[in-house]
Amino acid sequence: MARKRKGLSINGIVLLDKPKGLSSNQALQKVRWLYTAKKAGHTGALDPLATGLLPVCLGEATKFSQFLLDADKSYITRAKLGETTTTEDAEGEVTETRPVPEITEMLVEQALSEFRGPIDQVPPMYSALKRDGQPLYKLARQGKIIEIDPRRVTIKSLTLLKIDGDYLELEVSCTKGTYIRSLVRDIGEALGCGAHVVELRRTVTGPFDIADALTIEQLESSELRDGAIIDSDTGLDGMKAVMLDELQTNRILLGQQVNLTKEQVERIEVDSNLEDKKPTQELLRLYNTQSGKSKPFFLGVANWLPGHIVQPKRLVNMAEFESETQVQV
Repeated sequence: MARKRKGLSINGIVLLDKPKGLSSNQALQKVRWLYTAKKAGHTGALDPLATGLLPVCLGEATKFSQFLLDADKSYITRAKLGETTTTEDAEGEVTETRPVPEITEMLVEQALSEFRGPIDQVPPMYSALKRDGQPLYKLARQGKIIEIDPRRVTIKSLTLLKIDGDYLELEVSCTKGTYIRSLVRDIGEALGCGAHVVELRRTVTGPFDIADALTIEQLESSELRDGAIIDSDTGLDGMKAVMLDELQTNRILLGQQVNLTKEQVERIEVDSNLEDKKPTQELLRLYNTQSGKSKPFFLGVANWLPGHIVQPKRLVNMAEFESETQVQV
């Protein structure tokens, strides 16, 4: 029996351009294997049919993957009109074929207008959502029909890129939890002919863009792989930040809350252009300046409570801070 490789303490984010045919977990495990990393996690699954941006978090970065799971995302999709399928994409069996009306830009725009902004969307039966502890796709394979409650999502932008016979190419920007397969299904119904996804590519996740992602083949090159890890806090760029002194840092790393000084609060306001009225609670990125280091050390994320109290929410491992082994690129 081959010995299991001992993982390395590698921390950071790798922007992967996931290929078609691999599940998100298979792609994740491939990246983890290439880096011999102890721990890895992704930031939002893509169907095997889909390609594109899959940020992979390694080591301590996995603690902050939820913030990218919650981030807005953008996609380019190709939809085939006139056919509906069991899975709402090209991997399913065709369940119905209907004639496609004469497709014009005006007709499509009228249909798309119904789906911009907040909408109630029924997720696909073939999805990882669970009912009584069972993924819906397993229940679907058993032939069970489950009534799925609609979920409120927001389509921030929906643009027609091209009409190609019975195919539409669309660009979508949306909030977390949006199923593009369901969106295409509903657009097909609005056009009166049905539709399903034949191609899907994720182009944006939070602050990350597909232009900066690398393929698995590129990551197999040690030269490219070594320079591909970005800092664990990169995905949190939209979150306000504060620099803690040594005493505050020690208390935070022990799980204790600290009070910000007037100067620290003013610095946050200057850096973030905050309005005078603050919400009752928001999140802050925490940093500490290390002597001899070119940039501050990322400590984690905390709740910013009334009275300028900082309460730790998700922190890096204290050993990482003490040993100064966090990957910095």
